[in-house]
Amino acid sequence: MQFFGGSAAIGITPSPAAPPGTATSLSGNNANMLYIFNRNGVCLLYREWHRPLRTLDAQQDQKLMFGLLFSLRSFTAKMDPTSVDKGNLGVPLLPGQGCSYHSFQTNTYKLSFMESPSGIKLILVTHPKTGDLRDSLRYMYNLYVEYVVKNPIYVPGSAIKCELFNTNLDQYVKTLI
Repeated sequence: MQFFGGSAAIGITPSPAAPPGTATSLSGNNANMLYIFNRNGVCLLYREWHRPLRTLDAQQDQKLMFGLLFSLRSFTAKMDPTSVDKGNLGVPLLPGQGCSYHSFQTNTYKLSFMESPSGIKLILVTHPKTGDLRDSLRYMYNLYVEYVVKNPIYVPGSAIKCELFNTNLDQYVKTLI
């Protein structure tokens, strides 16, 4: 079943295959961290698979990541050459408004970003040589819908503590080689 728009249906299976284009010539798991934020900037999930250096506490790290996303989104909307009405820099945009970005890369990591129509933001930090991860983020969002949103005991806006979601997410991330 598919919950996020796209041309190809993405099925939920216990051991999904990686979408085309996510594999690199590197061996092992390329995913470092995953953040899931709600529309209010509350971090619902933070997962870490490979992070060699920790410089901040978790709360500081989450605030900086959300601030980065907010700033980049505002900046890309302001710099959009196709839009006449640019608004003010720093003014919040509704999901789907303005120009959007899906990733940026430094010499040490690649940050891939997806925002759902409901305002859920998924951020995956990977090795810089990892390919396009838009399909992977959509798949992770589908896992979120299937195992978290549909869970009758999950309270929206609270931290995600669903073992089935975490297990399936970990299995999927292992395929992102």
